[in-house]
Amino acid sequence: MNRRPHIYVLNPNSSQIVTDGLDRAVQPLRLSDGPAISCLRLPQGPAGVQSQTDIDTLIPHLRAQALSVKEDAAAYVVACFSDPGLYTLRETVNVPVLGIAETGVLTALSLGQRFGVLSILQTSIPRHLRYFGAMGVTDRLAADLAINMGVSELADEKKTLQCLTEVGQRLRDEHGADVVVLGCAGMANQREALEQALGIAVVEPTQATVAAALGRCLLGW
Repeated sequence: MNRRPHIYVLNPNSSQIVTDGLDRAVQPLRLSDGPAISCLRLPQGPAGVQSQTDIDTLIPHLRAQALSVKEDAAAYVVACFSDPGLYTLRETVNVPVLGIAETGVLTALSLGQRFGVLSILQTSIPRHLRYFGAMGVTDRLAADLAINMGVSELADEKKTLQCLTEVGQRLRDEHGADVVVLGCAGMANQREALEQALGIAVVEPTQATVAAALGRCLLGW
């Protein structure tokens, strides 16, 4: 008997806390008659993807993980805002592969004219800017600003929300952002509170990307 088709949400870091947060974030997208949605961490990955070296090192392991579940995979979501291994996986499998940076930004472009990004670390921003340049969306980028918290620090929800709010207000008031994208998969639990605090749309990229993957699975494209 064939197993139920799955959308696999691949967390390229080894953190179970982040993976559990992703699992909670996508719960509203689980449909009784739709594909299952499973969130997987990468045991061989870093504790947090915070450098180009982290990205380059984890891609072979991410590819192997994707292949290990390909039998029932209807789609894959790469749940890291650097979209590590996105093009490698697209070459490897014959089902949709979506990255949360690419899809999160494209979602933001449908919600506002100028999008801002809330990154976790300053060192992440050059990677993001290279990616936005390749996507051709820099003319609609208000700014990419860091809250200067590592992945492990995001477990402090009160501090995280305070930093997101302070930097989000700068994106809105100083840079003219009318929609904000959370630049890390580990902040899904902050979206609703941050949206209320800022009064503008906030895109949680994993939710946006799994929603897009679900639509593609249900529509067969």
